[in-house]
Amino acid sequence: MSKTHKTIWAAGGVLWRPRENNSVEIGVIHRPRYDDWTLPKGKIEADETLVMTAVREIGEETGYRVRVGRYLRDVSYNISSGRKRVRYWSARAVGGDFVENHEVDEMEWLGVDAAERLLSYSQDRRVLREFLRLPADLDTLVLVRHAKAGSRSRYHGDDRLRPLDAEGRAQADALSVMLPAFGTNEIHSADRTRCEQTLAPTARALGVPIIMESTLSEEAFRDDPVAAQRRIVDLATDSGPVVRAVCSQGKVIPPLMEWWGKQDGASLPAARNRKASAWVVSTHQGKLVAADHIDSPLPHRDVE
Repeated sequence: MSKTHKTIWAAGGVLWRPRENNSVEIGVIHRPRYDDWTLPKGKIEADETLVMTAVREIGEETGYRVRVGRYLRDVSYNISSGRKRVRYWSARAVGGDFVENHEVDEMEWLGVDAAERLLSYSQDRRVLREFLRLPADLDTLVLVRHAKAGSRSRYHGDDRLRPLDAEGRAQADALSVMLPAFGTNEIHSADRTRCEQTLAPTARALGVPIIMESTLSEEAFRDDPVAAQRRIVDLATDSGPVVRAVCSQGKVIPPLMEWWGKQDGASLPAARNRKASAWVVSTHQGKLVAADHIDSPLPHRDVE
């Protein structure tokens, strides 16, 4: 009988900051315990999603606060207790300074060539090369399916007003933790109560209003999909320092993303599009160049 190997999940990122001449610097850390140079990363904790693990671990190891961007790739390798799997994102430094700590005694900001040469592991170099495949400073939009709102057939009244149920409210609260990790600072919602309530905790946490989007409800999309397509592209184009979270419905998001990917020639990962799931969309000069799907904002035991 073969031995079952436990998967140990971790997360981290390519920490970067802009420098002159439209180039970037990469933050690389030295760990005295292993005497290696690597990208910042660490193991997931019980109350976290991998996105939040990446933010926390980068902060703990480097001292820098970050804005998460494009998903890069997973890396797997064997360890004594099983197999470790690490998920990496692009992570722009937005503040902080390095302070030596119990895990990291040195940190270097280097140009990309020097960083690649210094990294001790081929897995890290592959992650860095994926980061370099696209421009670093992409625009981000997070497209969220509304959280759970009970059963449509059991709700008596105008379905446009159907509210979140208890599980949906927990999902909405979890989104208010996850979405700011991507730098979200503007909130948009289809004009349905359950969509508005999904992003209400995030809006309160950020102290911003919810901007209603009449073209992004299921009924509006059914009647005029082109209007919804134009609107989502407008929301994602040249946003600069604005990172928008947009909430819509289950009969809007999958066909909208399928159209967007085909139009701009971007491949999309498989996605179940569950309640409170999110597409993290990366665009460059108005064109969709990458998209990642996060299945749930809730802490989880297993990751796919």
